[in-house]
Amino acid sequence: QVQLVESGGGLVQAGESLRLSCTASGSIFRINAMGWYRQFPGNQRELVAAIATDGSTNYADSVKGRFTISRDNAKNTVYLQMNSLKPEDTAVYYCNADILMPTMFTSLYYWGQGTWVTVSS
Repeated sequence: QVQLVESGGGLVQAGESLRLSCTASGSIFRINAMGWYRQFPGNQRELVAAIATDGSTNYADSVKGRFTISRDNAKNTVYLQMNSLKPEDTAVYYCNADILMPTMFTSLYYWGQGTWVTVSS
């Protein structure tokens, strides 16, 4: 069994910063790509940022230059540093990880429970 637990969401004013964290636990052999998605009310989840095992990153155009994704492989944790937040960043943010369990031949994608980020103007 694998679990992703997120933390760090909250209410901030426009221009402020937040740092999200997501830690994977359980029966883990290897974690491949990790990422953050967000979901606006009534919309599908969209990719915010992703990071591969070699540290290469990918960002949505709307957050480039403001958000930074990083990971600590020793802690099975991925972070999302969000600076210069805007009201349009308000959404539920979900952590995602591609994880291989010791008893499996293929990896599976797991999701965190989601954390609200609210940015007031």
